[in-house]
Amino acid sequence: MEKREKIYFASDFHLGVPSFEESLKREKLVVEWLQEAAKDATEIFLVGDIFDFWFEYKRAVPRGFTRLLGTLSQITDSGIPVHVFTGNHDMWIFDYLPKECGVILHRAPIERSFGGKSFLIGHGDGLGPGDRGYKVLKRVFASPVCQWLFARLHPNFGIWLANRSSKYSRAATGESDRIFLGEENEWLVVYCKEILKTKHYDFFIFGHRHLPLDISLSENSRYINLGEWLHHHSFAVFENGEMRLERYRNVVHA
Repeated sequence: MEKREKIYFASDFHLGVPSFEESLKREKLVVEWLQEAAKDATEIFLVGDIFDFWFEYKRAVPRGFTRLLGTLSQITDSGIPVHVFTGNHDMWIFDYLPKECGVILHRAPIERSFGGKSFLIGHGDGLGPGDRGYKVLKRVFASPVCQWLFARLHPNFGIWLANRSSKYSRAATGESDRIFLGEENEWLVVYCKEILKTKHYDFFIFGHRHLPLDISLSENSRYINLGEWLHHHSFAVFENGEMRLERYRNVVHA
């Protein structure tokens, strides 16, 4: 008998904002979803921006998130692979989560195959046309020199500075992340269509854009954006050759 596969995908939990209380409430909901998913999951993919900010010093990590980290450890200890992708907010995840929680870390999109279907999975930041400023900034942040310099800051100051910068960035973008731009202007849609010119994937799975999206790119190829958990609590499930985009408990916060 062919092994049954049930794959879960989620992205953009942004734990840590906008306040301790709101983040903790969201973390508990994420943990509840993970525990339910683990009952029948063969693999779980968390596709970036799990944390609104994360930086690992040699002997220190950001405080908090103990419920999530413990749950990830329990799931991987049970033998279910959990894949974690770095996003633009938590690209400074290094070896702490793989060592302590047993997750499989990815820093770039990966190709996978499930149930005879081909997938390209990644966070989505820096892909497609435009956004040159961010692409330059991402290269700077990914630089070992930049990471070494930031690590010289005391954690109390470094983490405070990063959280403050993240809040300013979020205030600047406002609600723009949640506005659908139309297929011709959604850069990840443009990126997927360009990829399809040279290689076929049945599903492109991305996060980053804070909208749950399920867009047909061709007769047999779809782009799924997983949305986020600040408002939508959305995720995707692949089972029996079919992909579903769902909302946990059907909750949507305005």
